Amino acid sequence: MRASDRAYSSLRADIIQWRLSPGTVLAEVEQSRRLGISRTPLREALARLTTEGLVAAHPGRGVVVTHISLDRMTELFDVRIPLDCRAAELAANAPDRRAFEDLTRRFKAAPNLIAGQDPEQLAYYTLVGELDAAIDAAADNAYLLQAQRQLRTHLVRVRQLAKDNPIRLLASATEHQQIARSIHLGNPDLAAAATRVHLHNSLHHLLTSEPAQQHGLSA
Repeated sequence: MRASDRAYSSLRADIIQWRLSPGTVLAEVEQSRRLGISRTPLREALARLTTEGLVAAHPGRGVVVTHISLDRMTELFDVRIPLDCRAAELAANAPDRRAFEDLTRRFKAAPNLIAGQDPEQLAYYTLVGELDAAIDAAADNAYLLQAQRQLRTHLVRVRQLAKDNPIRLLASATEHQQIARSIHLGNPDLAAAATRVHLHNSLHHLLTSEPAQQHGLSA
């Protein structure tokens, strides 16, 4: 893997997992030393992150991790809801839906992951990512996937705000279980409805949660 790719992957993970919080200045000398690379591949990595909207250049400060605006999140969900609902419908109409039977079972057992410490909670988010990937594969629509890709970059970052709220995580696990079950049953209307409910609940939590304010989200 090229040095710029390694730097991009490392910085992206740090931003999404909130190890680099909004407003953090990514000084070239410091980050080059931390990542063990020269400044040229670091700049390439920062350029990719800028394109994704995870960092931005500020005069007099350099490159800074972007803040997340609550207004922008509402706009993002306005786009995300119809896309994800359509993906769920397509997945429910797919000829092979066996993967969703296993995912339904695993989400039913997800409280065991949520009740644990941070490593187990990370395992829960991995499970959510597996559901997203299974829906993508079953929907089999390259244009839909392309439209969703950049949205998910920011949504994965925001999703971490629920990690300190076990009540929301448990509710989310139940909602994901219902999505997986609806797709497995081959019911596109139910799959879309379950997806819509989950996304509306997620947005409501985002807009009203105290952790959102503590982590740098602004109105």
